[in-house]
Amino acid sequence: MKTLRFLLSGALALATLFTAQAQTADEIINKHIEAIGGAANWKKVNSVITAGSLTVQGAEVSITSTVVHNKGARQDISVMGMTGYTIVSPTAGWNLAPWNGQTTAEAMTAEDVKESQDQLDAQGTLIDYKTKGHTVELLGTEDIEGTECHKLKITLKTGKTETIYLDPKSFYMVRMTGKQKANGQEVEVTTTFANYQKLPEGIVIPMSVTLPFGEMTVSKVEINKPVDESIFKG
Repeated sequence: MKTLRFLLSGALALATLFTAQAQTADEIINKHIEAIGGAANWKKVNSVITAGSLTVQGAEVSITSTVVHNKGARQDISVMGMTGYTIVSPTAGWNLAPWNGQTTAEAMTAEDVKESQDQLDAQGTLIDYKTKGHTVELLGTEDIEGTECHKLKITLKTGKTETIYLDPKSFYMVRMTGKQKANGQEVEVTTTFANYQKLPEGIVIPMSVTLPFGEMTVSKVEINKPVDESIFKG
């Protein structure tokens, strides 16, 4: 009987620990959402058009991203007089990369379309993440350039995982790591975020995004501008 009580008390302690961690994770997420403008403002976002540029190996690259919430995402890339794109819809996707010798768009595989569905979320993964079918696990803290940042692992509904790092003072996201496919292989990609600015709509976004191949400066952001959804067809 004593052994049974001991086991039960141990199980209860573990359950309490996991519950506390889950509550702490949600508390951190809530602070992050409030820091970037609050859930109410983000839930009003139906479309986002972002324009920016970066330099890759001396070449100027222009990038325009257009997302209509849960309907389509398109990224147009212009470099050295060539323009390509990546399109994702709920059921299909296409890639056109003329700098790789492509002359016509290639359809994505069903698996790639499935893994890319998170790109259709114009409001952000963490807004109502449980309703969306995602899960979040608090992994403690990790030093990011001298700051002990909150570290959370997000498992998306699709099964894809991302690890995000939140500044403990501002609660802005400063870094994200995740795996992406490149040339048929899965590689880990680290993205950092800085220069957060508040838009007239009340939401706060980073205007500087550092990717593995360079730092992109965001020059223009348009929220809820009408979008012709035919652009999401290859």
